[in-house]
Amino acid sequence: MVDPTFLRLINLRSPPSTTAHSGLRLCISAIHALHSHYTTSTTKEPKHYNNNNNNDKWFTLPPFTPTLNAAALGKELSARSSQSKADVSTTALKWVLKCCPDLPRSLVQKLFRLRQVRRESNTMESTDVGAQAQERSLKRVAAKDSMNDGDRIFLPITVKQEVPSEKQKLYCNEEEVNFIRSLVLYQDPAIVVVNKPPGMAVQGGIGIKTSLDELAAACLSYDHSESPRLVHRLDRDSSGILVLGRTQISATVLHSIFREKTCGAKDDIDNEERILQRKYWALVIGSPRRPKGLISAPLGKVVVDNGKSDRITIIDNPQNMSAQLAITEYQVIKSPCHGFTWLELSPLTGRKHQLRVHCAEALGTPIVGDLKYGWQAHRNLKQLPCSMKSNENPTKGKTVPFGLDLESGSISEKHPHLHLHCKQMVLPNVSEALQNVQFSSDYDLSEVESLELVAPLPSHMQRSWDILNS
Repeated sequence: MVDPTFLRLINLRSPPSTTAHSGLRLCISAIHALHSHYTTSTTKEPKHYNNNNNNDKWFTLPPFTPTLNAAALGKELSARSSQSKADVSTTALKWVLKCCPDLPRSLVQKLFRLRQVRRESNTMESTDVGAQAQERSLKRVAAKDSMNDGDRIFLPITVKQEVPSEKQKLYCNEEEVNFIRSLVLYQDPAIVVVNKPPGMAVQGGIGIKTSLDELAAACLSYDHSESPRLVHRLDRDSSGILVLGRTQISATVLHSIFREKTCGAKDDIDNEERILQRKYWALVIGSPRRPKGLISAPLGKVVVDNGKSDRITIIDNPQNMSAQLAITEYQVIKSPCHGFTWLELSPLTGRKHQLRVHCAEALGTPIVGDLKYGWQAHRNLKQLPCSMKSNENPTKGKTVPFGLDLESGSISEKHPHLHLHCKQMVLPNVSEALQNVQFSSDYDLSEVESLELVAPLPSHMQRSWDILNS
């Protein structure tokens, strides 16, 4: 529990300010005093409160403490907001969900609707001698009510029965742990970056036995108390740079940066110094009409096969409710050879299957191995001359954990794998930003250095590159 006196000293030393940086310093100074766990305590309601419930036990949350608005920091790092306020009002609902992430949101909302949530607040009352005395009272609180420093939320003790049993952590043997750790490209106190292998799902789902988010929690936590969190996605069959936040704060900052990139894509078209830059390499069938250009084609989801599946496609009418802005820069990085062309793709937005659809439908050059959006082109694809094919069996004598096939799938084979790889990324040094804002309220976030990350091509793409250059 945080000492209220300590919080008041923080407020006295850091007077309220409308600037984001000073607010951020205050918030970060206080955040270390809050432990994100909750305790069970027994509390009697005040005598003046008419309590008809004989059960006087409550599920007590930690006192509310101003915390870093990581989303605001992400916006500032993205240069989208120069006067964003870090100390944004936190509602009772948000505080409960933050302290109790395992409680279903629907249950928490129901508790508020049934008026079963209480708040203990500081109130000032006059005594008989005219002095002001501080009294704590327990009263009902609504979901949208704002939290004040030191407020505590009380939930019915019965909610403990609703908390799902802790999910058993995925067990990995030594070989599997070493494999996952071999994927790490970079790590610091705020983030860990991996070179995602093709064929590995980023997130769990139907039919997925192991996913990278679970494996990261099991193998990449190291000595951190929190497990790495996803902040963006890569398709299962694609590969390359994947960034994970090592803490809840850093993950939220990164979420905001990626989101702001999409929201401000139009403003970034002519900006050569974008705060977030991603460059993908793709091998496509055919060749674009122009060696470089900008694709601005909105995307939307359509249902196919009588509702059995769906796919993303370019929406002709941008006014369509389902249309989402999607912008991609492209340029040829290798002259066409045997009907194939190497492209560098830079997405300014982050839509599902954006690069795959833009290549297939906007450029008319589907990515090699993408049967979902380029099956017709693959049917008409001519086989390479025998002299260009490799006679060696790349998978012979090699085994990879999790059943991954990381060697086969080049263009010399009948069924090539998807040739789409996130090769380069530039993003702000979030760890540096968090540390400097903590120690200096005058720190200029525009001075934060950038991280430049590079991921080598996966084996099947490297082999295709070598074949076309032979």
